[in-house]
Amino acid sequence: MYLVTVLGNLLIILSTVSDAHLHTPMYFFLSNLSFVDNCFTSTTIPKMLVNIQTRIKVITYEGCILQIYFFILFGVLDNFLLTVMAYDRFVAICHPLHYTVIMNLRLCVLLVLASWITSALNSMLQSLMVLRLSFCTDMEIPHFFCEFNQVVLLACSDTFLNDMVMYFAAELLFCGPLAGILYSYSKIVSSIHAISSAQGRYKAFSTCASHLSVVSLFFCTCLGVYFSSSATHNSHSSATASVMYSVVTPMLNPFIYSLRKKTSREL
Repeated sequence: MYLVTVLGNLLIILSTVSDAHLHTPMYFFLSNLSFVDNCFTSTTIPKMLVNIQTRIKVITYEGCILQIYFFILFGVLDNFLLTVMAYDRFVAICHPLHYTVIMNLRLCVLLVLASWITSALNSMLQSLMVLRLSFCTDMEIPHFFCEFNQVVLLACSDTFLNDMVMYFAAELLFCGPLAGILYSYSKIVSSIHAISSAQGRYKAFSTCASHLSVVSLFFCTCLGVYFSSSATHNSHSSATASVMYSVVTPMLNPFIYSLRKKTSREL
């Protein structure tokens, strides 16, 4: 699954770079998403595979902090890029005549750059908050990687400030982009509904069907993980469910967008 994820996303990146017809904002954001997906899975899966092969389930304190930093970085960045892509689809369908003017290269680069900076600052803050905690010796993390919540739960010191920062960041950086995506698609649905011909509605919907599929997969698995873990407090179930958004979703993204490219050519 890891090899399929890496190769699939690399093929998406190579296709968007080599094909002049794909030098558009949508595929510019898609190539960035593919790069981030590869980084996202590479943060945890190689270490897990080494642990399985060597049967030594050990990670250093420094390695654990680095894993937390990069996992949060690329997880939040994935979220932001999906939001930016939703905005791109909103402009393309709701304001088609002004699309090339609004979604110019400068704006596209600024949106991606802003996503990187915000994600990096948030990840640094969360990692520094973990560094201030004190831990008991011989810790065992009930997960296949240094999952942020599980690490904080194992701290011997007070974690109230960490919990407050974590919940505030979740509200701002997860719920905020999700609200933006829902708003964009509410406007998109209204615009598609106003199109008179059935063929026109189908063509308009097909331009955002792949993105909507990826968004649904990513957010549903993320919400499923955290709602189920908070309800059952079963760390094994949480670890198993985490595989969905950290491995399965990045693996399926190339297939979804490859199908979209094939459908576009047929249309």
